[in-house]
Amino acid sequence: MELSDYVKYDAVGLAQLITSGQVSAHEVQQVAREAIEAVNPELNALVGDLFETPLPYAASGRFAGIPFLIKDLVLHAAGVPTRMGSRLTGEGIAFPHDTDLMLCFQQAGLATLGRTATPEFGFNASTESLANGPTLNPWDTSRSSGGSSGGSAALVAARALPVAHASDGGGSIRIPSAWCGLVGLKPTRGRTPVGPDFDESLFGLSIEFALTRLHC
Repeated sequence: MELSDYVKYDAVGLAQLITSGQVSAHEVQQVAREAIEAVNPELNALVGDLFETPLPYAASGRFAGIPFLIKDLVLHAAGVPTRMGSRLTGEGIAFPHDTDLMLCFQQAGLATLGRTATPEFGFNASTESLANGPTLNPWDTSRSSGGSSGGSAALVAARALPVAHASDGGGSIRIPSAWCGLVGLKPTRGRTPVGPDFDESLFGLSIEFALTRLHC
């Protein structure tokens, strides 16, 4: 698969190509890596490097093999450092377990390739921190990608990947989606699990889910 073909498809379209055997999941992920590495030096949307191999995912999932990134806040995968946009966490804290929603993403078949930037502890409507620096908007790099899911938004808007994890307590999915021209969904309270680390994040105000783009 060529990059010029990859950017034409959303997550559903790529999943259909993989399921039908027209392209392999590995090919899609390799093109995604190329796309991310091409735009990230300017956008500064990643935290650290891409993983050498994707995190485990269910080959039978609806989105099996689709490239995916997780916001570096709250949700985490076992053994993957979480920095939460702060210098206080050093190189990051590696928990020994997956969060419940991380397991759901893996069961859906999403192939996690890395982490995306967030402001310190997610408390800003613009994604910039002393730990990671500012994340820029791919439509106009003189502007912010919004926050606090700005790293995910920047890479999805740049068509480097079709969908990414995001979370929202006071607009952290909605703001970057609006600023970057994406579709962001903040589900109803209690619809997406935040265990085992939390019962209700921010007293139930903070919701974990994703943002994506329309197929066009």
